[in-house]
Amino acid sequence: MIRSELREHIFKMLFQIEFHEPEDMPEHLLLYLESLDKATEQDREYIRNKYERIVEKVPEIDRMIDQKTTGWKTKRMNRVDLTILRLAVYEMKWDEDVPLGVAINEAVELAKRFSAQEGPSFVNGVLAKLIEEKK
Repeated sequence: MIRSELREHIFKMLFQIEFHEPEDMPEHLLLYLESLDKATEQDREYIRNKYERIVEKVPEIDRMIDQKTTGWKTKRMNRVDLTILRLAVYEMKWDEDVPLGVAINEAVELAKRFSAQEGPSFVNGVLAKLIEEKK
């Protein structure tokens, strides 16, 4: 699989944490990975590892997002947009294999596919505020 496909699967798994208890997620992850007919074992391992690393950072990522948004704290955000932001923030801050521009572009593309009409601009705006912090 190419990286954008892997990222989409990670997004889909991350989205599930909003609707399931943490103790149920290992089973959901296993079932999801087993359903990926075209995935190699290396692809499944990549998805699993990145998903688990992001989940560990969710509280920290959410604090970072909350600090940069006004009127749209993570508790009130559209769950799709929040999941996309979590994935992008993780890639921007902790994934050295993903260039900053690629993380942002891929997040906007996910928002175009899975979010509401205003999703891409919302995601882009939040990520832009996070980039300003790095400068």
